[in-house]
Amino acid sequence: MRRSRVLALVVTGVLVIAAVGWVVGSRLRSPAEEAASRRPPKPSLVTSAVERRKLTSTVTVSGTLTYGSPLPITLAGMVGGNSGGGGAGPGGGANGAAQRVTTAPKPGPIRAGQTLMQVNGRPVFALQGKKPMYRPLVPGTEGDDVKQLQRALRVRASGVFDAATVAAVKRWYAKRGYKAQEPDLEARKSLQQLRQAVQTAQETLAADRKALDEGLDVRPLRLRHDNARRDLKSAQKALAEAPEVTPEQETQLAALRRAVRTAEEQVLAAEQALAEARKPAPTPTATPAPTPSEVDTSLLEMKLANARQDLDEAHRAVAAYEEQVRVDRDKRLEELRKAVRTAKEAEATADQALKRARKVSPLRTKVTHSAANLADAQTLLAEFRKTYGVSVPAGEIVFLPKLPARIDKAEVKPGDTIEGKVATVTSSAFAVTGSVEAKEAKLLRAGQEASMETMDGTQLPATLSAVGEDAKAGADKPKDEEAETGSVPILLTPGSAKKLKSLVGSPMTVRISVGSTEGEVLAVPVAAVITSADGRPRVRVTLDGDRTREVEVRTGLTADGVVKVTPVGGGQLKEGDRVVVSDA
Repeated sequence: MRRSRVLALVVTGVLVIAAVGWVVGSRLRSPAEEAASRRPPKPSLVTSAVERRKLTSTVTVSGTLTYGSPLPITLAGMVGGNSGGGGAGPGGGANGAAQRVTTAPKPGPIRAGQTLMQVNGRPVFALQGKKPMYRPLVPGTEGDDVKQLQRALRVRASGVFDAATVAAVKRWYAKRGYKAQEPDLEARKSLQQLRQAVQTAQETLAADRKALDEGLDVRPLRLRHDNARRDLKSAQKALAEAPEVTPEQETQLAALRRAVRTAEEQVLAAEQALAEARKPAPTPTATPAPTPSEVDTSLLEMKLANARQDLDEAHRAVAAYEEQVRVDRDKRLEELRKAVRTAKEAEATADQALKRARKVSPLRTKVTHSAANLADAQTLLAEFRKTYGVSVPAGEIVFLPKLPARIDKAEVKPGDTIEGKVATVTSSAFAVTGSVEAKEAKLLRAGQEASMETMDGTQLPATLSAVGEDAKAGADKPKDEEAETGSVPILLTPGSAKKLKSLVGSPMTVRISVGSTEGEVLAVPVAAVITSADGRPRVRVTLDGDRTREVEVRTGLTADGVVKVTPVGGGQLKEGDRVVVSDA
């Protein structure tokens, strides 16, 4: 037993000594071996395989999910007060009093016609329209902003704040529990003062005219003018009422016409007597002697001839007298017409003399001034009436480009004085805002497709909506910060709004596709493309050993460190070929 144990110990020791010797021997090198180990390895080519793949170039952006189209809201003028009288800005109410918030804007959805807030107890309504409210709308106001209000009130869009618009405004306010803005006490006082000014000017002008007419240098001429006017009226009346025949002429004509009728009766009687005398007597058996009637026929014929002559003379007498009546009538009418002409001349002469006297009278200047003062007072009253009545103060309407929308943030609270922005309104749609470097912005165009990735890795489609100036409102980035960083704001629209509400305010990683190939193409690393002395791009394809051949190529889209290449000039390049990326 003891011998065996000693033998085992001896063997173990030998093995340990051998192992130690081997280790030490393996670490010991000759000077030649040491120099050889320090020489650099033989240079070799770094290559990469030619691939066939579809290339898509993207721009990666870190953005934030928000509600889209943020818009600061300010009031265009005062709320309440005499909107037609002006004098108060956005921070001033009626008579310059401060405008204080009584009900602040409440974050959340807002629809067309809804009350945005209250100021001094008066409402501020939200209506849809692209043109901002910039002035009070009063009766007689014209313009596109009036048309915009009329469309919102659903009345005929005439573009004039007319009676129909006034009625619609009254209904609008009443339906929402308010009273439309009526003229205030100051406006009513102004109207009364203007009316009184017109009345006073009228009374002054009447008094001055009366003094002018009653002056010693005008009164006689005014009386002469009045008499001439009365004479003219009388002459015109006499001409208009002049009879065709005078009573004496009418009596004479009647007597002559009676003589004609008597002569006609005598002719008729003579004709009958002659006819009776000419009738043949009964024939006797023996021839009688001539009767007395046959002897008297010549006498009857003479009577008939005389009667007819008397009738002709009676007709001639009537015709002659009628001609005399016509001549007398024409002469009388001409005399009446002459009297009218004379009266007109006299009236015109008297009028001219009166006007000349009034014009040169010392009181004429006073009358002229009084008439001018009356015209001015009437003009001022008419102009004031155009804008007097129910109106819409500039601060009581806020036009928003799109409704419904949502109030994102209230900038004021009850009791605050209106000095600037009162709220921020956004659309109900979602948007992603961010910024890119200026050189990357040159690759971006509105409408490009993109994808956004949430914190949990969910991929969602999106579209680039705006770049640069158009996206500044959405980017919500101060201009000075943008100038310092050299970044350009961008705005993207998610392809779907589903489940995004809970993610508002969270960061998003967005990849915007700025270009892609239509299908699979040959692609090589960008470092594999070299430019030869002739300025043409080439790649070097490896052969056996370290030999290479150059292939001229045309480059295309670059994405993810690789570039599309197409062999030209008869060169051969295919998928799987290895191209030189580096000589080291």
